[in-house]
Amino acid sequence: MDRSAVWDVLKWVLAVLAAGFVGQFGRSLALRIIERKRARREDHAMRGSEEKSVEEDDKRLRAQQKIEKKRAKRALKETKKRSG
Repeated sequence: MDRSAVWDVLKWVLAVLAAGFVGQFGRSLALRIIERKRARREDHAMRGSEEKSVEEDDKRLRAQQKIEKKRAKRALKETKKRSG
C-alpha cells in the first residue's frame, strides 16, 4: 500500500469519527434545547393559571362586595319604611 492510499483511508476514518462526534453531541444539544423549551412553556402555563386564579378571586370578591352593598341598601330602605 502506498502513502496516498493510507492517507485516503485515514481521511475517511477521521471524517467518520468527526461525523459521529458531531452527531452524538448535536443530538444531546438538540435534546437539551427541547427540554428547555418545554420547561419554559410549562412555566409560562403555570404563571398563566396563577394569573387566572387571581383574576377569578378578584371577580368573586367584587361580586361578594356588590351583594353586600345591595343587602345594606335594602336594609336601609326597610329601616326607613318602618320608621317613616
